[in-house]
Amino acid sequence: MKCLVLGGAGFIGSHIVDALVERGHEVRVFDLPNISKRNLEKNLEKIELVGGDFDNANDIARALEGIDAIVHLICTTLPAPSNENPVYDVETNVVGTLNLLNQAVKAGVRKIVFGSSGGTVYGIPEKVPIPEVHPTNPICSYGITKLTIEKYLELYRRLHGLDSVVLRMANPYGERQSFRKVQGAVAVFLGKTFLDETIEIWGDGSVARDYFYIGDLLPAVCHVIENETPSSVYNIGSGESCSLNALLETIRKVTGKEPNVEFKLGRPLDVDVNCLDIARAKAELGWAPKTSLEEGLKKTWDWLQSGAAPE
Repeated sequence: MKCLVLGGAGFIGSHIVDALVERGHEVRVFDLPNISKRNLEKNLEKIELVGGDFDNANDIARALEGIDAIVHLICTTLPAPSNENPVYDVETNVVGTLNLLNQAVKAGVRKIVFGSSGGTVYGIPEKVPIPEVHPTNPICSYGITKLTIEKYLELYRRLHGLDSVVLRMANPYGERQSFRKVQGAVAVFLGKTFLDETIEIWGDGSVARDYFYIGDLLPAVCHVIENETPSSVYNIGSGESCSLNALLETIRKVTGKEPNVEFKLGRPLDVDVNCLDIARAKAELGWAPKTSLEEGLKKTWDWLQSGAAPE
């Protein structure tokens, strides 16, 4: 198949690109014109790289020429600051995706795989682990826009026969994830431990999330691209929750270093616990995570120490 990975030069996207190339697919990457190609070095000569603006219909139409399947990972906002400007969130993510879907229908695209957010679309959980049938009541604009895009994907399936699969991902981590940004506790905590900088934690460290290693995502993505699936929405995670305090303890064990930690007041947008029920993906996709948190942290720490991580 000829696959287009939107946001393919990023942390998640570049790993998906490598997996698709390894499985023999033709891959086109769409990202910002001035984006770093560092994450794509492994297969740079085997892929087609297209630079453009996600909100520009002409750029998207050009990227979609001859494409069979799309992996949509582009997002312009982060959960924490998304409530500060919901209009921007909708204009750049929801409207941009609607333009993408219109162009995809015109181009005869067969399938779109959307990277949604299992950490935000459900809101405050009524039960843990959280199944796909759980009520969706996001408490941040980021989650609302992800859920809105999911609804439009279902609409375009009904109206135009555009097949789609939503992967509600928990918190992926691993090599190539920036440790200089504010999102991604594992990368940030490891990066600050590596640099002997202070780790800031909102609350008492009891907030728990579902962290999973990036390598475990790839078989799920490849499966839903290559096969028909019984369902259109799947949770992808470890199936286990880990508190920030427990994460710090595992980092101490893996690195042999004592992180510098500063606790701050909690934030209203942080739910206490988020852990995804991955039974559907196990049963219908034959998928399951294989990497323990300690093993995944060790791989990420080794990558940091190797000097491969960009400053």
